[in-house]
Amino acid sequence: MRSHLCGQVSEQLTGQTVTLCGWVARRRDLGGLIFIGLRDHAGILQVVVEPDQAEVFEQAEKLRNEYCVRIEGQVRMRPESQWNQDMATGKVEVLASAVHILNPSAPIPLLMNEDDGEEIRLKYRYLDLRKDRMQHNLRLRARLTGAIRRYLESRDFLDLETPILTRATPEGARDYLVPSRVHAGQFYALPQSPQIFKQLLMMAGMDRYYQIARCFRDEDLRADRQPEFTQLDIELAFVEEADIHQLVEGMIRHVFQDVLDVELADPFPRMTWHEAMRRYGSDKPDLRIDLELVDVGEAVKHVEFKVFSGPANDAKGRVAALRVPGGAELSRKQIDELTEHAAKYGAKGLAWIKVNDTGQGLEGLQSPIAKFLDGDAARAILNSTQAESGDLLLFGAGPEQQVNEFMGAVRLKVGRERGLVNPGWKPLWVVDFPMFEFDVEDNRYYALHHPFTAPQSSDADALRADPGSALSRGYDLVLNGAEIGGGSIRIHNQAMQQTVFDLLGISSDEAQARFGFLLEALRYGCPPHGGMAFGIDRIAALMAGEDSIREVIAFPKTTAAACPLTEAPSSVDAEQLRDLHVRVVE
Repeated sequence: MRSHLCGQVSEQLTGQTVTLCGWVARRRDLGGLIFIGLRDHAGILQVVVEPDQAEVFEQAEKLRNEYCVRIEGQVRMRPESQWNQDMATGKVEVLASAVHILNPSAPIPLLMNEDDGEEIRLKYRYLDLRKDRMQHNLRLRARLTGAIRRYLESRDFLDLETPILTRATPEGARDYLVPSRVHAGQFYALPQSPQIFKQLLMMAGMDRYYQIARCFRDEDLRADRQPEFTQLDIELAFVEEADIHQLVEGMIRHVFQDVLDVELADPFPRMTWHEAMRRYGSDKPDLRIDLELVDVGEAVKHVEFKVFSGPANDAKGRVAALRVPGGAELSRKQIDELTEHAAKYGAKGLAWIKVNDTGQGLEGLQSPIAKFLDGDAARAILNSTQAESGDLLLFGAGPEQQVNEFMGAVRLKVGRERGLVNPGWKPLWVVDFPMFEFDVEDNRYYALHHPFTAPQSSDADALRADPGSALSRGYDLVLNGAEIGGGSIRIHNQAMQQTVFDLLGISSDEAQARFGFLLEALRYGCPPHGGMAFGIDRIAALMAGEDSIREVIAFPKTTAAACPLTEAPSSVDAEQLRDLHVRVVE
């Protein structure tokens, strides 16, 4: 039906006749001339209809936005004064010799611009996806997955599928459950990840597996999360951490070069989890922001200000300072806004000091807490933070984990609002994660990654004796402050797996009921193995420069896990429920 795409028409085609298909993005009727912005997935092209061709002009007068049309005409140069530098086709236009309406359009419920709200965009997603931005994002995503497949298959990885209907296993979020019609009263679960099956594939001798898999998590509503998402899953046998890191770095560098023509660092830097938390308050630090947290506990152990001296003298406490270059210019209102932001992450307050003059020591500091400090404390704080005149110091004090969380959030907010985010791409490996985290309320340990992650020590007795200080063989790959992938070397020994289950409070009976097939498989010569999983949605959003993963998913759900387009989830009739042996309780 067409000879060219709209975005492909250029000066080289001047004088040639082309046939184009697409949608009317805009139409201007100047009385003697009609201008049409014709759009397809490749771009927009200006079409001119002149009145001396009465039949063509009559058809063009009928056109409205989003009419689907086919247009024939001759390519010609625009007058130089009318060149549009914002369009790839801005130097040319097509003089129409025929206009065919393939399908008219009802009035569009969208504005087809950035003013469209998310709810209406998702309700009419098939129209929203026609926008240049969305066309670009989804095509970029397709190039991303294509580059991944080419890289892995050239290295002997097998693309293998794993079940969607499986059994419920605890992996950190609630499972989506599917009632069985054949097995009355029993349920399948949709996989939160292919974790167990990819380990079984290693036990089956598949050696190198990958899959771009759909995953499902029925978790509490949070911004920028989806109940169904796409994950790149990788697993390899007979490997250690260094083997996986080398492979993955090569893949990510290849993908960025292929899709964005960007060269990433070689090798990627590495940082321990502990160092990341101390310096940045986060296990996924954005290294584009040069600001760092600094411990000042030693400087304030002796002061009368209990908010500082209490945590400073507590082994589980922390007093951390964040230097904001030039921040003394911030108003009290702006500082209060930072305090309110910190409170969202658990802070009871955010102390601050304006450094007016470092040469005057304590006298050069302006702060409500200055009266609680002495000269020694002031000098130590200034030295530790390397503060300069005109800076602002922000302080967090309290339990270490809580301080890390809210000071890490404040660091990001300050960096973004004050233009301190450097351009470029900053990948980072975060390694040496704690094996477990202890929940005081539940009085039990939880796995920081998942229950199949191997500890760094192969001594099960030592792990039982001191689980709180154990480190795992887990690792995360972070890019510009976003965790794009995580993985580990897996437990390949049944005794160690049972030890970890015991420490997580998973009894032998429960482990057998939930993971009996995995524990059984570990008995038959299971090879050492490990792997990673990557968030395809997150990587695509970063590449596209989007803040939300919904902008790179064709048909996403809202933050309430609903689909305005299909009106899912929905109720079903009583007959279907009877077939599934399910009853809805009001």
